[in-house]
Amino acid sequence: MSIISIVVLAVVGIVLLYGVTVYNGLVNLKHNVAKAWSNIDVLLKQRHDELPKLVEVCRQYMGFEKDTLERVIAARSAVFAARDSGDVARLGPAEGALRQGLGNLFALAESYPELEADEQFRHLRDRITALENAIADRRELYNDSVNLNNVRIEQFPDVVVARLFAFGAHALLSFSANETQDVDLRSLFT
Repeated sequence: MSIISIVVLAVVGIVLLYGVTVYNGLVNLKHNVAKAWSNIDVLLKQRHDELPKLVEVCRQYMGFEKDTLERVIAARSAVFAARDSGDVARLGPAEGALRQGLGNLFALAESYPELEADEQFRHLRDRITALENAIADRRELYNDSVNLNNVRIEQFPDVVVARLFAFGAHALLSFSANETQDVDLRSLFT
């Protein structure tokens, strides 16, 4: 075997080894995105299960605040539909509407001392607030995972392997402009 054959085989071996390494890295990133989404999905499901209980407790005390309760229920349905279909683009705005509805609900609840004193209401409010905080943390992790994936599949030479094996970009979980603005507290109490 000639020295040229050995060099060619060595170069081919190095390129193949590098290709396998890049492929494995891309697979790892793809699964990290899926895991991050799954973590959000679990929390969304838990919150989805808690919201009807909260609405029912509030309904008992806040009979004439029907509008607020209906908005929370409608927003819950929109989040569930986006979550169920895996539509990240629809999930962000639906989440914003749900959080706004919950904020209004909790602000209105302060006008009802009996409701505020209700142990089940306080427990559900605390549970949903904890879930909201956990979802916010998981969103950050999800967006970090998506960003790492999307950057990597566009960088050379990884882009060659990514296109060869159809690794795709994922959508960031973004928020509506309303959600990123300061809250108008005065509107919550009028």
